[in-house]
Amino acid sequence: WILVESTGDAALLESCRRLFGDERASYSDALDRHYRLGPPEGWQTSFISEYATMHPWEDFAECFAHYLHIQGTLSVAATAGLVLKADRVPELLTEDLDPGVDYRDRPVERILDDWRLLAMFFNRVNRAMGQDDLYPFTISDPVARKLAFIHRVVGSARAS
Repeated sequence: WILVESTGDAALLESCRRLFGDERASYSDALDRHYRLGPPEGWQTSFISEYATMHPWEDFAECFAHYLHIQGTLSVAATAGLVLKADRVPELLTEDLDPGVDYRDRPVERILDDWRLLAMFFNRVNRAMGQDDLYPFTISDPVARKLAFIHRVVGSARAS
C-alpha cells in the first residue's frame, strides 16, 4: 500500500481500490467475519488464496507476495541455467522456455506465461517425489489483473 499511497496519485489509488477493494473497511470487522464465516463461496475465481479474501490489505499483500515468489523463482531458475526444451515435453511446450533473470521491462503476460509453465514443471517434479504441488495456486484472470497492477506499481517505484 505504501507504494500506492505514497505517490499521491488519486487515480492510482482508485484503480487499486477497484481491483483489491476499499482498504478503509474495518480490518477488525473483516478479521472477525473471516474467522467466523470463512472465505466467500467461489473465492478461487477472484483471489489467490483464502486469506486474501479477508480484507483488501490482505488481498494486496498476498498478491504482492506471489509476485515476489514468481519473480524470484524465475530469476533463480534462469541464473541456474534451467531451460525447458520443447522437444522433450511437447505436450507442455511449443517452444523452449528460457526463463529471464529480470522481467522488469517485460509485460506481465510474459512473466505469467513463463511462470505457469515453470510451476507446472515444478509441480510434476514434486508429484514424482510423492509430494504435493510446489505451487498449488491458480492464477485466474482477476488475479492476473491484480499481479499486473503490482508489476506496474513496482516498475513505477523503480523509475522514481
